[in-house]
This record gives sequence, structure tokens and C-alpha cells, in this order.
Amino acid sequence: QVQLVESGGGLVQAGGSLRLFCAASGFALPFSRYSMRWYRQAPGKERELVAHITNFLGSTNYADSVKGRFIISRDNAKNTVYLQMNSLKPEDTAVYYCNANRPAEDYWGKGTLVTVSS
Repeated sequence: QVQLVESGGGLVQAGGSLRLFCAASGFALPFSRYSMRWYRQAPGKERELVAHITNFLGSTNYADSVKGRFIISRDNAKNTVYLQMNSLKPEDTAVYYCNANRPAEDYWGKGTLVTVSS
């Protein structure tokens, strides 16, 4: 049974930093075969893609709103993906979700809440 468990969320002041973790388990294939993404959903808004790291080479892409502030990375040996969030803004407040994806497979975690106070 595939599980994605996010952690690291919490309350932080504007300008601060948080590091999110997504621990993966139960995949039929090696973790390195999966593209990993962080999404977020703010109250009253649609879920949006924040950052993406590809399988194998680990190429990264970011939403314009977080470029230069957030860094996505992965440790395939630990089956974990990270999201380092710096210079946080109140508009970054949301539930952050981890997603694992490859052809014909798509998995989601339950999310971790990040609240940025002004």
C-alpha cells in the first residue's frame, strides 16, 4: 500500500523559513522512478502546483510565485522529497500536498498545514 506522509508544516512569521518533508513507502517500483511534486491549496482557492522534481535526473521546475524562494529536492535512498521554503509570505499560507506520479500511477498525501503570519 502506497503512503505519502507530509510533515514539517507549522506557524511561522513572514520572512521565515520552513522545510517540508514527504516520506514515501509502498511503491511497486523504486522511488527514483517517480516524479515528485508539491502542491498547495489555500482556503477558498484551487489546488496549485508549487514545485516539481523529475525522476532519475532530478530536474526541477517551480511556480512563478515561489521561484527564488523555494527549493525542491529528493533523497532516493531515503524515499523522501523535501521542500525548503524561504522568505515566506502570508500568501504562502496553505495546506501543502505531496504527489508521486508515473504513467498509470498517481498518489497523494494528506497534506501539512503551513501558516505564515504577517
